[in-house]
Amino acid sequence: MPEVNKRVRIAVDGMGGDYAPGEIVRGAVYAAQKGDMEVILTGPLSILEGELAKCGVSDNLPIRCVEASEVIKEGESPALAIRHKRNSSIVIATKLVKTGEADAVVSAGSTGATAVSAIVYLGMIEGLERPAIAAPFKGLGSNVIVMDVGGNVDCKPYQFLSFAIAGSIYARKLFDIANPTVGLLSTGAEEGKGSETIREAYLLLKNSGLNFVGNVEGSDILSGRANVVVCDGLVGNVLIKFYQSLGNYAVDFIKRKLRKYPLAGRIVNLVFDRLFPVAKLAYEGEEAGGGILWGVDGVVRITHGDCRAPHIAYAIASAKNSVEADVVGYLKSELAKVRAENKL
Repeated sequence: MPEVNKRVRIAVDGMGGDYAPGEIVRGAVYAAQKGDMEVILTGPLSILEGELAKCGVSDNLPIRCVEASEVIKEGESPALAIRHKRNSSIVIATKLVKTGEADAVVSAGSTGATAVSAIVYLGMIEGLERPAIAAPFKGLGSNVIVMDVGGNVDCKPYQFLSFAIAGSIYARKLFDIANPTVGLLSTGAEEGKGSETIREAYLLLKNSGLNFVGNVEGSDILSGRANVVVCDGLVGNVLIKFYQSLGNYAVDFIKRKLRKYPLAGRIVNLVFDRLFPVAKLAYEGEEAGGGILWGVDGVVRITHGDCRAPHIAYAIASAKNSVEADVVGYLKSELAKVRAENKL
């Protein structure tokens, strides 16, 4: 955790993402303009400095660039890319955290490459085998956190317990929920529902000492019955992408219904753009800690590849909030307690 009154430093993969480097650099500038953090962009200096010049960045803005001559592209094998491209923008950004030159790393590039880079250079917290990604369902939801949303497809029962522990810390530290409730996503509310893995995970969660409320169904997620909803990465990834698409589809549906009434259509635009910006569900929870890679020994923030500048700025703020809340330190502490009780 950074020293008191010390500016948090966020390393940003300047070449990761569908719209890199332009949108990444602009997002970094938006974040740096707040003045409460330092942003470090990694990538080829000539490219990054050219993009900064387009933004008209002043010399006193807390943003700087670090040379990284290689780029990992979508479709490359994450493990091979990290091994062979040691001067890639994501590797250099992660190494800045490892050496203490940055407090967190943010990337919109390959999720796999970001995760592998974090595992290789930062290592895993003792007691965890693989990292998990958390996503807050704000907006339509009531401070609901879903874990995992893409880090682990095939999960063992004990991994669901580690997701629940991480999610509970998330809820306490970033949502100020004193005793967060935990639910296990399944096909029914009864204890015996779900696959064999889900049923075994249920027993572990029931005896974990967490505020476990049992199984929750899909219809319970947005109700707030559970502050933390635990599932495997396959289900979670499908779920978060479906949720984030709802806003745009809802607006399009209403516009189609009102196509014969132009005035009503203009009112719809006003209502949903100003009062109820449901189209922003895709990053409604970004600043609240969404996309943090839980389990690695450092704050790593993964964001969507199609992010534009405002989303990148939100992701950087999310990483800053997680550093200041010392989520990694608290996760270590809680896992140590669980291991001491032989529950993990």
